[in-house]
Amino acid sequence: VEEERKMAQLKVTQVRGLSGSTDRQRLTVKGLGLRKRHHTVVVEDTPAVRGMISKVSHLVEVEEVEE
Repeated sequence: VEEERKMAQLKVTQVRGLSGSTDRQRLTVKGLGLRKRHHTVVVEDTPAVRGMISKVSHLVEVEEVEE
């Protein structure tokens, strides 16, 4: 029986509004599941998600979720 590996999770909170940001940044924030300022989502910690966060790091805050 294979044991399921638990992926680490990240709590991402949008802390800045999107006015003045590029269309690409808006789509990245939307892709992370964020909708408006102070909205928080929990996402899997994968290389793809880390890349998305790095592209909009000036708009979001990130915390690691402890299990």
